[in-house]
Amino acid sequence: MTFSEGGVTALIVTGSIVGLITAAVFTKQILSINIHGDHDHAKAPLVASERAPIQSAGRAANEDGEFHMELHEIAQHIADGANAFLTQEYKVVSVFMALFGLLLFIVLGASTHDWGRAALTVFAFIAGAVTSIISGYIGMSIAVRTNSRTALSAAQGLRAGRGYELAYDTSFKGGAVMGFALVALGLIVLYILMQLFTLHWKEHATDKDAARAMYEALAGYGLGGSSIALFGRVGGGIYTKAADVGADLAGKVEAGLKEDDPRNPAVIADNVGDNVGDIAGMGADLFGSFAESSCAAMVIASQSELFSDWAAISFPLLITAAGIFVSLVTAVGVPMIKKTRTQQDVEPSLKYQLIVSTVLMTPVIFALSHGVFPSTFDISTATDVKNWHIFFCVAIGLWSGLFIGLTTEYYTSHSYEPVREVSRACRTGAATNIIYGLALGYKSTIIPVFLLAITMYVGLKLAGMYGIAVAALGILSTLSVSLAIDGYGPICDNAGGIAEMSGMPEEVREITDSLDAAGNTTAAIGKGFAIGSAALVSLALFGAFVTIVFGNNGVAVDILNPFTFAGLLFGAMLPYWFSALTMKSVGKAAYQMVDEVRAQFANVRVGPDGTKDFTHFRADYKRCVAISTKASLQEMIAPGLLVLLSPIIVGFFFGVNALAGVLVGALVSGVQMAISASNTGGAWDNAKKYIEAGGIEGERKGGNVHKAAVIGDTVGDPLKDTSGPSLNILIKLMAIISVVFGPSFFAPGNGLLERFL
Repeated sequence: MTFSEGGVTALIVTGSIVGLITAAVFTKQILSINIHGDHDHAKAPLVASERAPIQSAGRAANEDGEFHMELHEIAQHIADGANAFLTQEYKVVSVFMALFGLLLFIVLGASTHDWGRAALTVFAFIAGAVTSIISGYIGMSIAVRTNSRTALSAAQGLRAGRGYELAYDTSFKGGAVMGFALVALGLIVLYILMQLFTLHWKEHATDKDAARAMYEALAGYGLGGSSIALFGRVGGGIYTKAADVGADLAGKVEAGLKEDDPRNPAVIADNVGDNVGDIAGMGADLFGSFAESSCAAMVIASQSELFSDWAAISFPLLITAAGIFVSLVTAVGVPMIKKTRTQQDVEPSLKYQLIVSTVLMTPVIFALSHGVFPSTFDISTATDVKNWHIFFCVAIGLWSGLFIGLTTEYYTSHSYEPVREVSRACRTGAATNIIYGLALGYKSTIIPVFLLAITMYVGLKLAGMYGIAVAALGILSTLSVSLAIDGYGPICDNAGGIAEMSGMPEEVREITDSLDAAGNTTAAIGKGFAIGSAALVSLALFGAFVTIVFGNNGVAVDILNPFTFAGLLFGAMLPYWFSALTMKSVGKAAYQMVDEVRAQFANVRVGPDGTKDFTHFRADYKRCVAISTKASLQEMIAPGLLVLLSPIIVGFFFGVNALAGVLVGALVSGVQMAISASNTGGAWDNAKKYIEAGGIEGERKGGNVHKAAVIGDTVGDPLKDTSGPSLNILIKLMAIISVVFGPSFFAPGNGLLERFL
């Protein structure tokens, strides 16, 4: 089988259309669940059970003495908060796009004297940024509509014995909407850009230098996507964790309220944060990985004999298009075969999504590799590369991603010993809980790093830096499914809060908590995928950078060069600097949140017996939402500038040798930190949920063991949802900036300060 140009176009366009249609169908199915009707039956207890009165928002008590908010009212509060934050964030991002685009245009135009190429690079940058914004907004928008419907599905399905099945189905489809929409949009926009750029360089179709210039300009698409991911991950991460930490410390630890109790003023901000950080931010992160790995592969291929072979150049897009079809078969087929009827079925159902999609994608990759590439060719620093070499490079990336995900599950799921060990450590207090959790996170880096090392070795051995680039594409080839299971977690988390705030039975909360516990694991798996792909993408972009500044005659970076070695140390330090900024930002914002919640609780009446009477208390949710919004927008500036300016300053002043060292140093230390932080935080969260579910005999919510677990979870929040996942952006964004600005940097040895030192 050999792909013609028409066949390439047909597969890419059809895949994009199928992805968008799938997202539209799932959206219609989700919105068909009506949350505006009379759902009193969903709030009635199914079995005799004692529940504490739920009091909130000044509503009158019902006949049972309970207080609650209407389902659609809660959903509207969350939607309003999410929209308010994204509106403010995108205003800031728009200013950044304009200023950074202008800088990019001036620097590239002045250095290359090709203003047309500079303009197209800026156009690609804006296209990537806008696509990322749209994709993130779609994901956030459907998530805030799905979480309330997940809670309602659990409540309505309980009577028929299908609570788990209906709630799981609704939440998974909510995550799948973003997965399919994001991948389809990213794919079709990148393909359109390729066609437009080809028209500009058409008269130089047989010119290798023109092909190189075209794909270097196209790399602006990845830069735009990752720039938005930086603000989405950092800003959204600060928002969600400021609200979460504030709500936990002031509401749960100090006031003794239940999780998501509507009397807690920070509870809406907490739920909003799950959507803007874990949905919109996470989607932007993985969109950036897709765009950057695709651009890196095309930049490297354009320097080889494949530069005029349209099918070979388009190989990254073909993998993504085929992955949409495989993801569709998996997302529809697995729930039909594996029903989620009980708590024990939840994690296996999600795991099967990963395993089945990986198995199905493997022969597809084999067919594409043989249909696209010649039997033997030269590329990057590799000679006599066979088409089956490319298959192995992509396949090992694909399977490494799966095993990284399964390893992450082992270390973050309370179904396995590591998290249960952390739970038992809570018996002696928060200190031992934190010690055990940190140890777990450090240990969890071992297998993923081995897998990444093997993948990098095979990729480099078989196909040079191009092998690394397509290995990263292998991890991301089933991105629609990966995003679906990643988005599923925050949706279930919100569903549990909504169930409690709307007065649904405890049995509903048990379902949503079980789904959420699995969601914490899948979110950690998603972060594992993101970190693994970020490491490979960063190395692939490093290869593209080296190709641009040193030529295609081998990697001319000498680690013993003084500037390179100094750059290694500086680069290895950057993830620590970045993490310090983001974690301190969460602490500052959480401090403001705790003060606000305490101030509101000061107005609660105290009865004669010393207990607080919340009957007439009105929680002011908007003040807490405003605090998180303002703090996150202010605090994301410093870490953003650190990432954006470091490679530019180092490249211009200290030269490309120093910059090469910075990129490698940041990659080496950043991967370890990201894995450890994400898994430590995920383990603490699930250790708390394991105790709440009665996993430790004799322990319950509100006891000393549970409080120790809550403290660990609170400490882990900024690790797993802010600094940890944000490190993906650091290592990728610095690398793609180096690629895009590479043509404007001085020749090796000629940095402004390098000449005098």
